[in-house]
Amino acid sequence: MAKPFNRQFTLAARPQGLARLSDFRLIAGALPAPREGEVLFRNTLFSIDPYQRNLMGNGSSEWPTLNIGDPMGGPTVAVVEASRHPDFEPGDTVQTWSGWQDYAVSNGSDIRKLDPAGAPLSTALGPLGLTGFTAWYGMTKVHDFKPGGSLIVTGAAGSVGSMAAQLGKLRGMRVVGVAGGPTKVAMLKEELGLDAAIDYKASDFKEQVGQALPDGIDAFFENVGGPIFPVLMEHFNTDAKMVVCGTIADYSDTELPQGTNYLPRLITLIHYRFVSIKAFATPYVIDAFPEFLAAVAPLVAAGKLRYYEEFVDGFEKLPATLLSLFDGTHSGRKLIVRND
Repeated sequence: MAKPFNRQFTLAARPQGLARLSDFRLIAGALPAPREGEVLFRNTLFSIDPYQRNLMGNGSSEWPTLNIGDPMGGPTVAVVEASRHPDFEPGDTVQTWSGWQDYAVSNGSDIRKLDPAGAPLSTALGPLGLTGFTAWYGMTKVHDFKPGGSLIVTGAAGSVGSMAAQLGKLRGMRVVGVAGGPTKVAMLKEELGLDAAIDYKASDFKEQVGQALPDGIDAFFENVGGPIFPVLMEHFNTDAKMVVCGTIADYSDTELPQGTNYLPRLITLIHYRFVSIKAFATPYVIDAFPEFLAAVAPLVAAGKLRYYEEFVDGFEKLPATLLSLFDGTHSGRKLIVRND
């Protein structure tokens, strides 16, 4: 039976640095009613992703932000409750972009049907959703990464990084992952089969980099930014290619970092080693999503791409779960909140 109200977490304030629980507001309103050509759906699974901090504004991102009072955005898995649309029926399972609310309506243009028999529904938020698409696009569409070269992936134990690293292995590259802590480093080598892994939290981080990259860097998938990058950039080979997927270390920064300015050195490396650095943002390339599904769904079904999930129960846990991505406690697994 439908709930008599629709809970939403809205943006209450722009964060001052790291986001806080007080930056969100829980409200309850009337259920939306579908008009002709629309569907009403109930969200059952919510994806938690680092980019959601960018939606809140007052950080390093230049992405469009939510307005104060808007529901927090993000991908969800939902069940159709009522339909006045010819392509959807009650009981259909769909992937949506409706964000942190129990219910929403759509005209069908921004939702896609899911086959519960084809793959676990949660994969529509992970390896077969925005997470997987981000890794696939960065590894296949931005640069032509050549087999045999050395690829380094930062944030390699995270949901995007682990996918990018595995795609690199499938392309025949030597893959080195960077992660924080011995548990994550062990996972990269023992479970994902990476050729080497580096612990950026270790006191001998620079020495580990040198040992893991004896032949330098040919390809670079950047997820993190921050103080790790100046150490890694010294290992660029001639004609190295780098794709910038994200800079989670800087998402909450409102001012330029203090300390050594590494930009002149980076420009020198780009100039004399002919380094090519490109970036992308998924909202602007989402039209490639069908091609991504056609390429990656068979790999997931065949077990050639491993993925890791962590579920949190309860709608009211949404804000705290997002904050855990930035406080150093997150395991690196794909975070999914299950609705009540």
